[in-house]
Formats: sequence, C-alpha cells, structure tokens
Amino acid sequence: MITNIEPTKTKASAPLYHLKVVLNATKPIIWRRLQVPANANLGWLHAVLQVAMGWTNSHLHQFRVGELLYSDLRHNSPEFEGGPEILDENKTTLQQVAPQQKDELTYEYDFGDSWDHQITVEKILTPDPAAATVALCLDGARACPPEDCGGPWGYDNLLKILRNPKHEEHDSMKEWLGRPLDAEAFHLAKVNTYLKKLKWPRTTDGQLRKVLMARDDYVE
Repeated sequence: MITNIEPTKTKASAPLYHLKVVLNATKPIIWRRLQVPANANLGWLHAVLQVAMGWTNSHLHQFRVGELLYSDLRHNSPEFEGGPEILDENKTTLQQVAPQQKDELTYEYDFGDSWDHQITVEKILTPDPAAATVALCLDGARACPPEDCGGPWGYDNLLKILRNPKHEEHDSMKEWLGRPLDAEAFHLAKVNTYLKKLKWPRTTDGQLRKVLMARDDYVE
C-alpha cells in the first residue's frame, strides 16, 4: 500500500540551498550564509532568520518575491481594502519561490524600522539525509542591530553616539541598551546551537520565543 507523505517531512526529498542573507543599508554590511532544506516553508525560514540574524521576533514580517507578498496570516493582513494580497508563508516553500540558483527574495522585519534582508540562492546542493530537517549557519559577520533603534539610519547614529563618550546622549543610549553592544561580534557556534533547536517542519511562536530567549540569556 502506498501512503502519501508530506513533502516537508520526507527525509532527503529536497536539495539543500546555500543562502546569502544581507541586511540592506548597513555599512559595513551585516550578513549571514545559511544552509537550509529547499522544501522548508517560508514560516520556518522566518524562524531561521530570527535566530541567525539575532532578532527577537517582536515585530511583524513579510517576504517579497517580485510583486508577491508572503507572511503569517494570523498576524499580518492587508491594511486597507484593495491592498495587495498576502499569501500564507506556511503553505509556501523556499523552492517554490526561488527554484533556481541566483534567485532572490526579500525578507522585511519590523515595518516601522523596515529592516530589509536580501536573500540570494548561492548554491543548490544534492539532498543529504543528515541535513534534511535542520538549518546551518556557515558564515557571517557582525552583530544584529538592537530592536527598535530606528532602522539602518538609527543604528548608524546609535553607533556614533556610543563611540563618543562626550556625546550628550551617550549615557542615555547605554542605559537604553541595557547591555554592552559589540557591533563586530558574531558567534557562529552559538547561532548553530540554537538553530538546531528549531522544530521541523514548523516552529510555533511559543517555541521560537523559548529558543530566542535562551539564545539571549534572558530569564523571565
């Protein structure tokens, strides 16, 4: 008897993608290189990006592929009647929206600060059972900006203030941050430790929250 198996749960049923993720408008650039299964849905990829980049999943997000938008329909819907349709990220795989090498898509996080991440398919590798349900960070550079710092412009201004102890906002910005900020820090091993904790084929908000809190050494 033949049993139907969901593609996202079939081991080694899909190629592996190497993705280059660049946080746009940051200088020097903040970036990550990731390996993910091609049949990962975009909702799971969102969780991977939150862990790998260093965000805290505190804001809305969406993926843009050409004129099409994908997001979590429980939290993000068209703001105005007649606005562009938003498709379900949990029913759409990476391979469907970026089937070929060099294909690109954009991941926007926090619609106020508008952190745009350019995602490029650098390589498409053959399936590997050992990597069929996990994400791996291969490389990267620099720390994630703090949440709510005002987007790329605000982050650049924040770094200038922190580098100048005589700036009138220096002390208040250090207090606002609450912890030291090393803009050049990137801990590959730590990123991979927490990527491995993401559940496949879908990570719930609650489970992602626990992973991110553990990553950031946050205790409620």
